[in-house]
Formats: sequence, structure tokens, C-alpha cells
Amino acid sequence: MTELLNLGPAELTALAGIAFIAGVIRGFTGFALSAVAMTAAVFYLPPVEIIPMLWWLEITASVLMIRSGWTEADKRIGFGLAAGSVIGLPLGLWLTLSIPQDVSKIAALVLISALAATQLARLRLPFLATRVGLGASGLTAGITTGLSGAGGMVVALYTLALDKPGRVIRASLILYLTVSLCVSFFTHLIIGTMDATAIWRGLVLAVPTAAGVVLGKWMFIPRYEPYYKPICLVLLIALALAGLAREFAT
Repeated sequence: MTELLNLGPAELTALAGIAFIAGVIRGFTGFALSAVAMTAAVFYLPPVEIIPMLWWLEITASVLMIRSGWTEADKRIGFGLAAGSVIGLPLGLWLTLSIPQDVSKIAALVLISALAATQLARLRLPFLATRVGLGASGLTAGITTGLSGAGGMVVALYTLALDKPGRVIRASLILYLTVSLCVSFFTHLIIGTMDATAIWRGLVLAVPTAAGVVLGKWMFIPRYEPYYKPICLVLLIALALAGLAREFAT
């Protein structure tokens, strides 16, 4: 198994633990799976190897957490974000493949910590609620996914600018995620980042991810919901800063 995954036993154990914890966080906060996994997994693998692996973790969590239907989604938002993301993802992957691994690690960690800090501050940008803002958000989410796997945090920032019911936003994001995940799989295949090793790693780590999501959903306590997201964002910033300190120290 370790040869098939091109990982040592210690690395595989660590990544399985990371996938499980990221799944738990996704289960009771509803977001940040890829961001948490990236900030921790970057200690063991370069971002270009983590990003296609995260695809499998995200699709697993999405299947387990679908709650809204097609009829509730705002199709303009869902497809608009997905269209921009489809264009942005190849650009982000190209950047990740073009720069040295150490630089790509730093770029991913800086992006994640900056996005987490922005969300923690609940920065609301009215411009994002416009047609241009929709396309720009999708494009930026795609590029960010290609660089750090954390495109969902860009989309979360976009939703802060919307004046729509929560169920509509949730359904629209499910639509965006479904379309973008389907298309991004083929993008990874064409570019070559979704190779056999990435597929096997993703399939194996999808198991602890699923267990974490189920546990996280079970642990969710509605009255504590306002505290989950800030705690998760602070954790992300701490992990990202620890990773940056390690990179600059070596």
C-alpha cells in the first residue's frame, strides 16, 4: 500500500489523521476542509501533490453533506461561480507547477492565512454582489484552488456580500461545488496533476475524511454554531503561521 501511494508508513498515518480532523471540522462547521488539510499536509507533501488529492476529500464530504435541492439554488450564482472557477483553476495549477516547491508552499500558506483573517474580520465587499463581482469571485476561487486548494474560502467571502436567504446561498454553493468539482477532475487529468498516485491517495484518504465528516455532523450543537467558524478560522491562521515559520526557518 505504501508503495502504491508513494508514502512511508509515518507519512500515510499522518495524512490519514489530517484527513480525519479536516473531515470533523467540515462536518460541524460546513467549510474549510481543504484549507485545514492543506495547511497541515504541506509539512509532508508539496501543494501540487496535495491539490488533486483534496479533490477526492471534497467530493466525499459534499456527497455526505448535500442538504438543498436544485429548485432552491440561484442558478446565476451557482453557474457563474463555476464558470469563473473553471477558467481560473488551470491558471492556478500552471502557477503552482511553474514555481519552486518551497515558493508554492509559502504562497499557499499566505493565501490561506489571509483569507482566514479576512473572514474572521467579516469583511463585506458590496462590489462582489454585482455581475462583475460574481465572475471575479469565481475566477479568483479557481486560481486560489489551483494554488492552495482553498477556493471555497474565496466563495465564502463572496457570500458575505449577498442579501439572500441562507437556504438559497447554501443550495447555490452546492450547485457551484457540484459543477466545479466535475469539471476540475478533467482539468487535473488534462494537465497531469491527477495521476494514478493522486487517485490512490485520494481514494484511501477519503475513508478517514468520511468518518470525520460523520463524526463532525454528530458533534454539531446548534446553540454553539456562532463559535464554530471563528474558532476554525483562528486555528487555520495558527496552522498557516506555524507552517510559514517552519519554511523560513529551514
